[in-house]
Amino acid sequence: MKKGSIRVIIVDDHVMVRSGLRLFLLAFEDLKLVGEAANGEEAIYLCGREKPDVVLMDMVMPVMDGVRATREIHSHFPRIQIIGLTTFYDPEMIQKMLDAGAKSFLLKSVSAIELAQAIRDANSGRSTISPEIQDFLRGRRPLTAQASKYKLSAREREVLAGIAGGLSNAEIARKLVISLSTVKFHVTRILAKLNVSNRAEAVSLALREGLLTMASSKKD
Repeated sequence: MKKGSIRVIIVDDHVMVRSGLRLFLLAFEDLKLVGEAANGEEAIYLCGREKPDVVLMDMVMPVMDGVRATREIHSHFPRIQIIGLTTFYDPEMIQKMLDAGAKSFLLKSVSAIELAQAIRDANSGRSTISPEIQDFLRGRRPLTAQASKYKLSAREREVLAGIAGGLSNAEIARKLVISLSTVKFHVTRILAKLNVSNRAEAVSLALREGLLTMASSKKD
């Protein structure tokens, strides 16, 4: 195995889907497939045995679905990052996956390059949610006064939008033309105001409460 490779496990009950994802991973030297599972129970076992860095997790599977498996893996192996994969828009299921601890969420129609980057980002602690999924979730939620409820400032909403877009603190700083220390300050404030412990939880709550719709509509 190449030094520094990101260890990945694929979890999907469809053989053809696993085969396609396997071919995707083979195209990148820094990604190493270390196991495949057909259901959540197998995934948990593989995580204990192989200690992957990232798990690509289907939502709907027999024996144990992706939501329960994600929750169990996140609880027992918090270092492992989980990327949810789906072929259809089910906002309730997607939200459950995010709440269970999934770092990112992508459509299975994602390109190899996009998937590889999402894996790298997840391994570095950054979230990625397919734009189509973000748009769909926002469209299912009416705008409310939630930003006021959480007392997020205009700048904090901009930083939150950057977090949801998978940007690092440095990338947010460049985009908003502010210092890195200022971004870190805002991220700390956002986590405190939303009463969450990490960026993934912040994105999950923001999607659920409609905050990202407001953040994205905010103009510079």
